Amino acid sequence: MNVTIGLTRHFETDWNAAKRLQGRTDRPLTATARARAAALRPPPEWAGARLIATPLARSEETAKLLTGAAPEIEPALIELSWGVWEGRRGADLLADASSGYAHVETWGWGKCPPGGESPEDAWARIAPALARIAAANQPALMVLHRGVMRVILAKAWGWNFDRVEPFRIKRERIYPVTLDEAGVPVAHGPEARLIAR
Repeated sequence: MNVTIGLTRHFETDWNAAKRLQGRTDRPLTATARARAAALRPPPEWAGARLIATPLARSEETAKLLTGAAPEIEPALIELSWGVWEGRRGADLLADASSGYAHVETWGWGKCPPGGESPEDAWARIAPALARIAAANQPALMVLHRGVMRVILAKAWGWNFDRVEPFRIKRERIYPVTLDEAGVPVAHGPEARLIAR
């Protein structure tokens, strides 16, 4: 039996605002982001779904603010490690030819920051987590990070990091993905907006 999961991105941190690659760096939400998240909630169709977050504070806190509940923590869904790129701005990395950084549509699955993790590496740890979630046979709302969402959506859309993304990850949205019995993303649905409380 297929299971639907909803992917939503954590709210903004100071590093997001500064356009810095956060990766595993555990930055808190800004005060503005906290207030905004507390004013929103998932639409009614997600009532009763399992609530899952990552070990990073920005994910867990967003989940609590949106729902008023403590999420389950799934360590395997932590953000990609950006290695030596972490904390730096993409624009600055692009300007530095020695950085190895490039636009995402040229990465392929194997692009890896020095000392970091490629989308392929990330999928190797994400896939077993999705299999466990699918095995529970219950819809799940997951508060994640952009890199992890990109990997899951890439599988659902059949995108190979080889052209412009066919989706656009925005905050305050839920991106439904259908998992098969093995936890493999096999379809995607239309995004839904978070709604006012």
